[in-house]
Amino acid sequence: MKAADVKKLQQKKYRNEFRHFLVEGEHLILELQKAAATRPYLLQSQLFVSEEYSDWAARQLSAGFRITVAGQKAMAQMSDTRSPQGIVAAVPFAPADTGATATPATERAVYLHEVQDPGNLGTILRTLAWFGGFRCLLSPGSVDPFNPKVVRSSMGAIFHTQIEQDVDISTLPRRFGSIACLDMQGTPLRDASLSQHRCFVFGNEARGVPHDQLAALQAQAYTIPGSGAIESLNLASAVNMCLYELLR
Repeated sequence: MKAADVKKLQQKKYRNEFRHFLVEGEHLILELQKAAATRPYLLQSQLFVSEEYSDWAARQLSAGFRITVAGQKAMAQMSDTRSPQGIVAAVPFAPADTGATATPATERAVYLHEVQDPGNLGTILRTLAWFGGFRCLLSPGSVDPFNPKVVRSSMGAIFHTQIEQDVDISTLPRRFGSIACLDMQGTPLRDASLSQHRCFVFGNEARGVPHDQLAALQAQAYTIPGSGAIESLNLASAVNMCLYELLR
């Protein structure tokens, strides 16, 4: 991939066209290398480094990556940040996943309905990668998980988490059976029945999940007890608490 094409990866339509996304910075590149040990397709990533980073790349990165030394102007064009860090990568999308038809019986999922905030999604991906054993399902109308802001806020978790996009909420019962969700009038989250569910549905930051869709799922509602002083929790915080309680 040419440097001019890598620059285009800042836009969703080109990410979908080239089936690659943009990664930038030393930390994310090292996480990419770590993930490539179990996901070999990531070795197809193409790295571009400034002259100042060429020695670092030679010492720190495996021989499996294609590494190109680029000039300052080219690096600035490829970078999504105001202060280019000197190392970027064009990372391929994961191969086509069969999860929609054959989700492993031991795997659980977090379903996000029309999540909009890139920072929220990145933080949720970090939580899923930390605990392991979860895939992230995104409804139509959700933020693109390969948006550079999501990638940065995931801190590398995007390489370690299975992601599905444009998943219709009506398909969840067939794949996972019992569904759980959050509601102010639900069963306390600490209830032992929480562990019986394999899919956990969370709504849009402002609107939640439409009531008719939740009713069709026959989702079991749970509540995170609070003081009642404010109306709601941050979405990423709610996911964190639910997964911690689930696995506690």
